[in-house]
Amino acid sequence: MSTATDYKQSAAEQRSAVSSALETPDGATPPDLTTYLVSYAKAHPDVAALWCFGVGFVLGWKLKPW
Repeated sequence: MSTATDYKQSAAEQRSAVSSALETPDGATPPDLTTYLVSYAKAHPDVAALWCFGVGFVLGWKLKPW
């Protein structure tokens, strides 16, 4: 049976694991979402184009005027 202290310790371990995963090797802050998406689109243009097509298709289908 787990206790409240076990839960708090587990939550603290998870927070430290997440924060260490987000740190960059040189200690700088990670790039923002826009920078990440631009670099991903440059590395994988076919996947980015398909995502844009899919999102545009769904938005156009759901927002049609009639």
